[in-house]
Amino acid sequence: MQLKTTTFHYMLLLLSALPLIKTTSTSPEKQAESLIKWKDDLSSSSWPPSLLNSWSLTNLNSLCNWTAIACTKTNTVSKIDLSNMQITGTLALFDFSLFPNLTHFNLSGNYFRGPIPSAIGNLSRLTTLDLSGNKFIEESQNQFSGPIPPSIGQLRELQYLDLSANSLNSSIPSELGPCTNLTHLSLSSNNLNGELPLSLSNLKSLVQLDLHNNRFIGQILPSLVSNWMELVSLNLQQNNFGGTISAEIGLLTQLHYLRLYSNEFSGEIPQSLGNLSKLHVLYLFDNHLTGEIPQSLGKLTQLQLLDLSNNHLTGEIPQSLGKLTQLLGLYLKHNHLTGEIPQSLGNLSGLWRLYLSANNFTGVIPRISGMLDLKLLSLSNNIPTHLFLAAGLTGLFDLDLSSNSLSGAIPSELRMITRLQYFNASHNNLSGEIPSALDHMFTLSSYDFSYNKLTGPLPTSGIFNNAPKSAFVGNHGLRSHAEGPTESKSSSTNSKGANKNMVSVFLFSFLGFATVAIAIAFFLMFHKRCKIRPQVIKTSQNFEDYESMILQEEVKFTFREVVKAIDYFHEKHYIGRGGFGRVYKAELESGQVVAVKRLNTNDSNDIPAINLRSFENEIRTLTTIRHRNIIRLYGFSSRRGCIFLLYEYLQRGSLGKALYGVEGATELGWPTRVKILEGLAHALSYLHHDCSPPIVHRDVTVNNVLLEQDFEPRLSDFGTARLLSIDSSNWANIVGSLGYMAPELAYTMQVTDKCDVYGFGVVALEVMMGRHPVDMLESQLSASSTSTKENAELLLKDVLDQRLEPPANELAKVVVIVMSIALACIRTRPGLRPTMHFVSQKLSAQSLPCLPEPFGMLTIKKLSAL
Repeated sequence: MQLKTTTFHYMLLLLSALPLIKTTSTSPEKQAESLIKWKDDLSSSSWPPSLLNSWSLTNLNSLCNWTAIACTKTNTVSKIDLSNMQITGTLALFDFSLFPNLTHFNLSGNYFRGPIPSAIGNLSRLTTLDLSGNKFIEESQNQFSGPIPPSIGQLRELQYLDLSANSLNSSIPSELGPCTNLTHLSLSSNNLNGELPLSLSNLKSLVQLDLHNNRFIGQILPSLVSNWMELVSLNLQQNNFGGTISAEIGLLTQLHYLRLYSNEFSGEIPQSLGNLSKLHVLYLFDNHLTGEIPQSLGKLTQLQLLDLSNNHLTGEIPQSLGKLTQLLGLYLKHNHLTGEIPQSLGNLSGLWRLYLSANNFTGVIPRISGMLDLKLLSLSNNIPTHLFLAAGLTGLFDLDLSSNSLSGAIPSELRMITRLQYFNASHNNLSGEIPSALDHMFTLSSYDFSYNKLTGPLPTSGIFNNAPKSAFVGNHGLRSHAEGPTESKSSSTNSKGANKNMVSVFLFSFLGFATVAIAIAFFLMFHKRCKIRPQVIKTSQNFEDYESMILQEEVKFTFREVVKAIDYFHEKHYIGRGGFGRVYKAELESGQVVAVKRLNTNDSNDIPAINLRSFENEIRTLTTIRHRNIIRLYGFSSRRGCIFLLYEYLQRGSLGKALYGVEGATELGWPTRVKILEGLAHALSYLHHDCSPPIVHRDVTVNNVLLEQDFEPRLSDFGTARLLSIDSSNWANIVGSLGYMAPELAYTMQVTDKCDVYGFGVVALEVMMGRHPVDMLESQLSASSTSTKENAELLLKDVLDQRLEPPANELAKVVVIVMSIALACIRTRPGLRPTMHFVSQKLSAQSLPCLPEPFGMLTIKKLSAL
């Protein structure tokens, strides 16, 4: 039974009596007459009367053929589905006692109001109840809080229970165990804790179990797992489960999805996982797993995604992984794997992404030319000895070979990777000249040959025209035609320092230029007005021919109503500007309030033209996002060069407004600030690690974080930049807000998830400091600057927001954790920044045994080293 809309305890009170109600018999005629009486009480002003024309006294004998009605074999009503018919009315005249065989009752997406009668408890055979998207008294927008009550165990007929994305904060009651008809149980994205009760082993009919993003602890006991034989999807990620992964998981042979990542699991990966022949996704990353990768994983021939990254795995990559011919992504980075990369990986012809970085591989890079669809190959931070690139990797667009011991010349065959956009060969032992054959690789937008042993003239033609020196620094033998060698082996310490300063000056100059260019681009984008001007739009008729419109199923308003509510974009409803357009507040007749963002795509100086079908597909993805720390995107509508995005409205406004207003000193205490940053980290971690494909926000700022009444944060504008640049390869230079953009964007224009990490770091520092950390960001860019040394010696207590009393005791430890994480996030090199998943877990744990020294003596330098 699906529970939505009404308050949790209220619904339990009504439904807990279901097993006690006696079934009574009734005739189809009485049911038909009752439904007609109820229909006559419903309003027809907002829905076409023809929808229920079949509900008529002249049609009493055809009840089972009526619209929205289904019957049992005895011709009595078993299902009533009036969802999304825009019906206005109440349940006052619905006689529940006449429908004892009703199993499905769906009134979602309408305008029903008034109380929910207690007589609903007469529906003793009900398995699905959906009253969402209405205006019933007791409506709570599913913001459930508090514990899960033990009385839930009385709902013995319960089949489907979804309480995800709320604020429930108890353990799972053992009383849930007797609900043995449950097939779907989702309690994800709450604050649930404790160990899983053994009574859950009684749920033998479970098909889907989703407990991710909570604070559960303890082991997943074999006695639990061994009874869940029907499970198709098991999602336990982002918790604090520990111990070993039970070998009994190998008994769950129906599993398609197994996600155990971001927990505290230790020990070896069980060989029994090889029995899960139907598995499509296996995610075990971010744990403490040891031992070798089991050869048995080669039996998972249906596997599409395998991620074992960020563990402590040892040994070689099994040759058997070459049998996983359906694999799209293989992620083994950040382990202790050794030996050579197996030749058998070349059999993975459909592989898109291969991450093998940060291991201890040796030997040559094998011929993997069979990977015709490979888009990304990351082999950084290993120690292979020779560079070989197969010409067959024509689909590759990202190749990272940095920080290895690669020797020999750069092969001219690199030019045959015709789609390559990003190439990093820095920090190796490559020698010889940069092949002139690379000059005309015009797809290559970012490259790094720094810190090798390259010789010869510095390339200046083709893609190397006006190339940044930072791409070649650290090669003693490279020389400019005019200036001689870029570095000399006999250079003194002072000359080396001068060269470093020259690089810093160049970088600052380039950043300054980029900043001006970006500022101009933003000015142009925001200075233009949408070509649909308010004075032209005088009636709603103008908005009846929109080219495309997508809304979530539970949304019960039309865009025409929204336009009317804001007087066709009258200035009095204007409430501000988001990252990519003007925002209006629409108060609908139903009482609901939504935010409308208007984007102009007509003018090439504003936003590049986009393909509406691609945009529509992206919106479909974004409207499926469900996370308590991400604002709801209801959908969009488009017409004559303008796109309108519909969001939920949050009255408290932005984090920036709260931080710099009166609330910054009164209501935004240290615990509240930590809560806000924790929620923001959860949101970004969800976008990066739980969405497929991952979503990069691109504009993480204090103004794009909105606050609920209890200061729970909601990340807004998510994906907007990505949506708007779907069909544009040249727009990356105006992605993001000044002061929050990662420094690498100034010279590579490559937007990655690490750009979001940087933005989070800036926001975290700003929240804790009570001001934008501009000095700290600038000092990060020049390690030799005086300001860097001065900032490093600053006391933490002097950096924090001086409007608040310094934190003490346990709160001081939490503040230290937040600040140390924030400093890690703003590191200049993207590869040195943590992932948002790591940040999210670290903030959730908030564990620091003790401070390295008294709080009042901690400096920024010491925080950076934590």
